[in-house]
Amino acid sequence: MTLQDGQAGAAASFVLTLTCTDRVGIVAAITRTVAECDGFILDSQQYADLETGQFFMRVAFMAGGAAFPDEDALRAAIAAAAGPFDMDWRLTRGDDRPRVLIAVSKGSHCLNDLLHRWRIGHLPVEIVGIVSNHTDLQELASWYGVPFHHLPVDGASRAAQEAALLDLFDRERADLLVLARYMQVLSPALVDALAGRCINIHHSFLPSFKGSRPYHAAHARGVKLIGATAHYVTSDLDEGPIIEQAVERVDHRATATELAQIGRDIEAQVLARAVAWVAERRVFLNGIRTVVFR
Repeated sequence: MTLQDGQAGAAASFVLTLTCTDRVGIVAAITRTVAECDGFILDSQQYADLETGQFFMRVAFMAGGAAFPDEDALRAAIAAAAGPFDMDWRLTRGDDRPRVLIAVSKGSHCLNDLLHRWRIGHLPVEIVGIVSNHTDLQELASWYGVPFHHLPVDGASRAAQEAALLDLFDRERADLLVLARYMQVLSPALVDALAGRCINIHHSFLPSFKGSRPYHAAHARGVKLIGATAHYVTSDLDEGPIIEQAVERVDHRATATELAQIGRDIEAQVLARAVAWVAERRVFLNGIRTVVFR
């Protein structure tokens, strides 16, 4: 099969992601290997961090002709190219959908947005379950046909509840835990167990406006911008590597209720973009920052 035979849509596709110490010849080695495997590059992005000396690359490609090898041979060819550069690389099939477990408390806006995008095919993940410390959103989960797991928590039961959450994550073979307004602080032990596999959404007022009523506090100060931040979860509360942010301009006419409504819309949009980009292997951890190939 070739790209010219009208069957390109059925060709195998892959995404190759890699990081390594920056040096001359990385891009040439990878693109040459894809070409030698009779692969057709669909998209290629790379970034050299001159401050840290690290190199990041994402290449999406598909079978370009009859000589395209099977997956084992393809991996062997990439490994041979990656060896001299000591690359940390990963090859995934283009149709691979990461398995996502969503944690939520009572706020439905982010959860409902993710479920809707997933249902209509606009979120490239497989949602394997919803876990909550409350039962308020069980009906919503049922409407979408997604398993709902009620794991109540208080100070005395926190360790057992988190152990049950982690066990559920492992049993479902989840790749990512998404905190979609999950109003619990994860313990350092759980954060460490899910390092690089857990993302959160919060309003961008932190740390300026903390507490349960941040929009009211922001309204009292007369803010002119509100927004939201999606980030990886670390032991430093709400200070993990940022994946995506967005803001909306407001003025003196906006009430605290209106600010909260605008904020909920931004939170849902920002979290959805972050989840999609992680699912598409566009996000790379770079110390306390990220590289995002949009």
